[in-house]
Amino acid sequence: MKTATANNEIKKKRVPGRPKKTVSRSDLLMIRLTPTEKQLIGQRAKNAGLKPSEWFRKAAKSARVFPRFTPEESGWFRMLSGMANNLNQLTHLAHVEGLPTLALKCQALIRQIEELLTKINSHDR
Repeated sequence: MKTATANNEIKKKRVPGRPKKTVSRSDLLMIRLTPTEKQLIGQRAKNAGLKPSEWFRKAAKSARVFPRFTPEESGWFRMLSGMANNLNQLTHLAHVEGLPTLALKCQALIRQIEELLTKINSHDR
């Protein structure tokens, strides 16, 4: 009789239900897609043998996003914007006072704009 009770004590009680996941996904991210984008993601997920949500998570982890412009390029565009503003002011002044008085200022500003555009164009290549 002792052996029967010893066997019962050795057996572990099973916990009912599904085992708990080690990583729970409790946060939700809502995105809007066009029908074409949704179909593209669905097709790629199907080809990979994954659900669309799982494919999207894997794609997001491995994606590399580059800034549209470097800080240096953004500075150049701000300078170009300021120069365009100066040119507009000089054009207005030329209409008021006459063109010959502002010819040198306009030529200098145009030279600066050309130099900056050359920098921007050479940086793209």
